[in-house]
Amino acid sequence: MKKLIALSLALVMMFALAACGGEGGSESANDLGNVAGGNKIEWKDEVVNVEIPEGKAIPDNATLKVTIASHESWPYDQNWAVWKYIKESIGGDLQVTAIPSSDFGTKFPLLMTDDENRPDVFGFQGKPSGFSSYCAQGAFVSLDQCEEFMPDYNAFWDGLPEEDQWMKDTRKTSDGQIYYSPVYGVERSTNIRAWLYRKDIFEKNNLKTPETMDDLYKVAKKLKALYPDSYPLCMRSGLANIGVIGCSWKPNFHYGVYYDFENATWSYGAREETMREIVEFFNKMVREGLVPPNFTTIKAGEWEELVATNRGFMMPEYQVRMDHFNLPARKSNPEFTLAVMTPPHADNGVGIAKVNKYNNDPTGMAICNNNDQARTANAARYINWFYTDEAAELVSWGKEGESYSVDAEGKKDYILGTDEKGQTKYGFKTIGTYCRIDPASIDVAISAEQAATTDIILDEYTYEYLDPTLYIQMSDEDSTALSELNTSIDAVVQEGISKFITGQRSMKEWDAFQQELAGLAIDDVLAIYEKYEVIR
Repeated sequence: MKKLIALSLALVMMFALAACGGEGGSESANDLGNVAGGNKIEWKDEVVNVEIPEGKAIPDNATLKVTIASHESWPYDQNWAVWKYIKESIGGDLQVTAIPSSDFGTKFPLLMTDDENRPDVFGFQGKPSGFSSYCAQGAFVSLDQCEEFMPDYNAFWDGLPEEDQWMKDTRKTSDGQIYYSPVYGVERSTNIRAWLYRKDIFEKNNLKTPETMDDLYKVAKKLKALYPDSYPLCMRSGLANIGVIGCSWKPNFHYGVYYDFENATWSYGAREETMREIVEFFNKMVREGLVPPNFTTIKAGEWEELVATNRGFMMPEYQVRMDHFNLPARKSNPEFTLAVMTPPHADNGVGIAKVNKYNNDPTGMAICNNNDQARTANAARYINWFYTDEAAELVSWGKEGESYSVDAEGKKDYILGTDEKGQTKYGFKTIGTYCRIDPASIDVAISAEQAATTDIILDEYTYEYLDPTLYIQMSDEDSTALSELNTSIDAVVQEGISKFITGQRSMKEWDAFQQELAGLAIDDVLAIYEKYEVIR
């Protein structure tokens, strides 16, 4: 405990240093005032009324430092066209530094205490550890504090319908402000989950897609008889994917902590009768060879081989798996078709034909507090620019004739060579290059077959509300407490459920398992979550 207290004090001191500019920063420390907790900044007239060239975002003589994470799958390239377009539009001297995502967690806190190299803007792959605490200590400036410099940001979000506001609302911290720029457009491709099935195999054998879990069991039995070496329900990722399809038994259900929107309460799935229903279903599927026996631990490569070689026919998966399998498989088997089916549901009176919602884009930008109003204002102007129509066009498509073409019907498409992608060739939709994306640029980057499924998945087959555990920004104190509690809880829960599913533990011991859970600090975990606002 003494070590924990000492660590907490050290973190507070570090955040305070970041907020006040370190040693020798007392003279400029009052330039932004106390921005922690949402205290209003009094902007100087010379900062608000600074001269900016027409068509640019920041003054010609301004230097703006931007540090971004660089994804290993599409590492930052300073020669990407998207950065050329951004720099041309922003004006001033835009200096970009990229840090490999694998190193970002280590280098981020060091930069926060480095007066000389701390940037004006961070472009994150996802909110880094401790981000909420940095915000609370004033190390970042909220976008709400910068309204004078962000008219396009406000106009864009104010103009969107109510059903799209969750993308902004889920970025709020406990003080009600937004420090992490909300993003729009990529939710049409990021983390979209669906039930996929081999449509060609079903049609060949005159099989109907299942409406209920009992139907799924029956059709799996038929497929097993037709293809003895197969695992008809070809799932992977075990408990994580059970979380994806939790709605089939109860809306937004998860084996761990989840928010029960129907009853407006935080719950813990493993303690509920619904968990027993799910475990019994999968235990039966494992016993009868209808799902891979190691589906809780199966490696991606092994699972892909099952699907690609006609040994897996139904699965809860990422939507992008359609093109992933269909395009290469059709070179030798033109009939191969992995398609979207209506999610089956348990016939228990509460299950629904949907999957849980995961399609939130984790990327974003944040304004670092360098105790210099001019730098902060330019950082805000920079982020604001990304919400303009001009920016959405440039960072989504680039320029006609350079990065995209337009056909006779007015449809845009990227100018690409064989096996090239807009993301790796031009840098489009990479970390730190967007806040607002044209949805049409998402659809054109995938097959028309896959793109045609997006709206039906999101509008009809996906649960309305995003899992709050995906966006709640906890205080450092609560985050630490939660981590300590979950260290002992997760091991018991995950191991126990996995053993029941695989038959290593008899279902006769289920009540004993519940007694084990009763002895854990699960209520303490729920009490922490209950402190935070849930977005509906």
